[in-house]
Amino acid sequence: MSGWEAGLDDEEAGAVMRTVARQLKLWREAAGLTQAELGAAIGYGEELVSSVERGRRIPRPEYLDAADEILGAGGKIAAMKGDVAEARYPKKVRDLKKLEAGAVELCAYNNSVIHGLLQTEGYARAVLSARRPPFAADQLDQQVAARMARQEIMNDTTAEALFSFVQCESTLRRPIGGKMVMRGQLERLLEVAALHNVDLQVLPLSREENSGLDGSFRLLRLEDGTTVGHVEVAHISRVISEPKEVQLLDIQYGIIRAQALSPRESMALIEKVLGET
Repeated sequence: MSGWEAGLDDEEAGAVMRTVARQLKLWREAAGLTQAELGAAIGYGEELVSSVERGRRIPRPEYLDAADEILGAGGKIAAMKGDVAEARYPKKVRDLKKLEAGAVELCAYNNSVIHGLLQTEGYARAVLSARRPPFAADQLDQQVAARMARQEIMNDTTAEALFSFVQCESTLRRPIGGKMVMRGQLERLLEVAALHNVDLQVLPLSREENSGLDGSFRLLRLEDGTTVGHVEVAHISRVISEPKEVQLLDIQYGIIRAQALSPRESMALIEKVLGET
């Protein structure tokens, strides 16, 4: 259960975990089992069962599955796995995930790394491993899992949103994670670029004009017709809702798209870089 300590300073996650803990305790007591007896039945120690029921430890999916079976919950305990998984992710990741999930269109420019929604697991791990001060091993796993979970909105069979990405060519050539990781990442970009609801463009290094030199950003057009911006620098994540600031980002993104290669030309450039890797 390493790495599954509950974030007690996170009110939203704390509320979820208190509800889950209360339900687990009620089901155990209804079955007439002590914490020690339940732990023995599902393969965990009494202390860990106690920590889960006090909301101090986040139960893993296999814990919930085992408890559901032993306590005869008929899937009601196992059904909490999704809520528990969400609670495990850091708050700013959950907030960003909700924002992305509520968008009808997402536009993003990146000039340092490949956008998080486009990253392979190996590339994401390499990017997050470069953080200073570094994440502890369990925190790194948590961050990688959270980033991969955000990509559910890109599912070609269920996604209704439109996605527009512009990547600076430098992000294709920067060998983050090594040659094999970058090969996998470039192949992933070609896969995503082929999706019907995705436009992927590359802004070449050979362009004399580049309106994205001041950094990466994204725009999210929401279902209610409003648009918000989002910027992330170092350890700061900021949502921009002030209309004038959003308008400036919108204008900037339009100019960047015009400076970039077309989606077809961009795929050709990615294939070229892949062949050189």
